[in-house]
Amino acid sequence: MKPRTSFLSVAEELLCYILSFLPYQDILRCTSVCRTLRQTYLSSSELQYIVEISGQRLLVISNTDNSIPISKRLQLLRDKAHAWFKVDIHPFGIVPITRLPLSRENIVAGGHFCFWNAPGDTAMIFPVFPKPSQQSIQRNWLPGTLCSVPHSRNLDVFMDPAQNLIAVAYVVDHKTVYINLGTMNGDGVHPQAAGERLFLSDDAENCPRTFAKLKGFGRHIALSRRFSDENAMRKAWQLQIWDWKYSTTSGSILSGVVPHRSYTPIDFRFLGNNRLLVTTDNLNLYSIEDMSQPPELLACFLMPIPMELQYLSSIDDIGHSSQSHMQAQSTMYTSDPTHQLICLFEPAARDNTQVFIISTRIFFDLHGMAAATPIPWQHWGPSNTRVFRQHDRHYIHINGNRVLQALPDDTQEGNGRSMLHLMDFSPLAVTNRRGLGRMVKKPSKTYIGTDKFGKSLTTSLPYVHVVLSDRKLDSLDSELMGIWMDMDRIYMLNPDLDRPLGTHDFPTWAKLEVIDV
Repeated sequence: MKPRTSFLSVAEELLCYILSFLPYQDILRCTSVCRTLRQTYLSSSELQYIVEISGQRLLVISNTDNSIPISKRLQLLRDKAHAWFKVDIHPFGIVPITRLPLSRENIVAGGHFCFWNAPGDTAMIFPVFPKPSQQSIQRNWLPGTLCSVPHSRNLDVFMDPAQNLIAVAYVVDHKTVYINLGTMNGDGVHPQAAGERLFLSDDAENCPRTFAKLKGFGRHIALSRRFSDENAMRKAWQLQIWDWKYSTTSGSILSGVVPHRSYTPIDFRFLGNNRLLVTTDNLNLYSIEDMSQPPELLACFLMPIPMELQYLSSIDDIGHSSQSHMQAQSTMYTSDPTHQLICLFEPAARDNTQVFIISTRIFFDLHGMAAATPIPWQHWGPSNTRVFRQHDRHYIHINGNRVLQALPDDTQEGNGRSMLHLMDFSPLAVTNRRGLGRMVKKPSKTYIGTDKFGKSLTTSLPYVHVVLSDRKLDSLDSELMGIWMDMDRIYMLNPDLDRPLGTHDFPTWAKLEVIDV
């Protein structure tokens, strides 16, 4: 009888090749119980690179220069992850901002600052200290230029500089709603669009108090509306999704009754290119692969109590299909939509916002879940969520698996000031912190409500927490107007205290601080 060849006796190159097909957790599991496999792993930059990419919850977008050794790409990834735990939060540059009352500001793909001012019918976008290889867009839209259709009123504006796309939803004569698809750096129709405008599938009367929300991700655009008829006992909402590159019409429509306490449209968020998460009183997950049919309900995740929840937008909402990402030489990455964070907050709680940080992994692991059977909170929520309290939604931002918060300094030396806190929920954060910060695995209890007499929730999604203590903010109310982060930078919008304060009718001068990581 011929002796059987042992698996461990094969060439090291073949071992690496076989291990590379395993999920990163299984690679680490195998190398932790077998000395030979451990040595193979330590001598292979390719295997370590696979583990690092997956453990940081990233996807490789492109790698155009194969001359860069994997060992160098691996080290750059590790160094970048570690750099977030020791950020010097003093800015390397400051951009002056003229802020109009009731404007909606945001940092979007590629480090562009944009805002839309509905009362003034104006919008603006410009790059913030662009990198040499970055494509930049700078433009101001004066009143009447976002949409020039007579007797129309703009409902919402969506900007995606990664695709050079501006979408404007507007209503004509309080009745018919359209969405124009244009380019940000010109006045023509977007060259990839199926047509000049998207058409809604109904002609429902839109009263003056119609609320709308427009969002996009890659090839999809969606518009939600809430109809506020003072004479109606029950208010209705409708959500329609288009593949704007394929057709100007769509049969992908959802509708329902507005939750009784809600003052805003229902909210929604794209999860990759084929799933949509809709918030009513609960979280409803849909497949949107077929635009000719209504979205298919995949699962309903119950919240602990009925709440009016909205999503906090993250920069990677837009950036997944773009080229505006962290660049390690010629290799670019983006966060994995199946393993990133979403942030839900209750906008009605002004001074004590309840923030739900949820891992999207639960929305892609549906084995054994029936769409017709709602999933109770206790079956999905505690292990996939962390609940925090925040003074204001403008003082928190997420990107990928990181959360950035401005929180009061509770120490005796705090004197009412605040500091930035970073939380990294990626599995490899405990390794990449290299001794900085602290690992939080212990479950935490939070009371849902305005005080400690509300319902208590225990959540346990693990993370690494570090306080960026080299700078303290004087006061959240007087110094900080908003924070954002992408894969490379932190952005802080503060009032310019050297300029006169604005009023309800006049601009406020602000400054955008840019911090490199």
